[in-house]
Amino acid sequence: MPGPATAYLELKSTILGGRVLRARTPGGIEQEVYALLVTYQALRTAIADAAATVPGTHPDLASFVIALNAARDQVILAAGVIAGTITDLAGKIGRIVLACLMPSRRLRVSPRVVKRAMSKYNAKGKVDHATYKATIAITILAASLTPGDESLTNRPWL
Repeated sequence: MPGPATAYLELKSTILGGRVLRARTPGGIEQEVYALLVTYQALRTAIADAAATVPGTHPDLASFVIALNAARDQVILAAGVIAGTITDLAGKIGRIVLACLMPSRRLRVSPRVVKRAMSKYNAKGKVDHATYKATIAITILAASLTPGDESLTNRPWL
């Protein structure tokens, strides 16, 4: 599945088409963001379900843009509003996505390398090029919920 950067790109540029959110209040913005996240998750689920119907098909080969356009067409045309008695896992969106799979990625010919910034100027002073191990300590603190604490209990997802 795509990572957070890909999900953000698909939300911002594909679903929104580069437009900004329309809401003018914090509550409206929250509602719009939840609607975008639900739409994204529903489309990703449709893509994964469609890929699961064909053995050996990886969901990464399916195009998010094609799934989004197929879903928009279905909403605009009100196609498939009345469901039949047979449930199809792939559905109309899935069949369109499976018909337009992207080609497999080619294999890398050389390993991925992190490029270092190049400067034509020498650094002032002595530069330490040694590599050191970093140690990270994570402490998880439990929040105590006391009766009447409205800040933690008025969330719609709780």
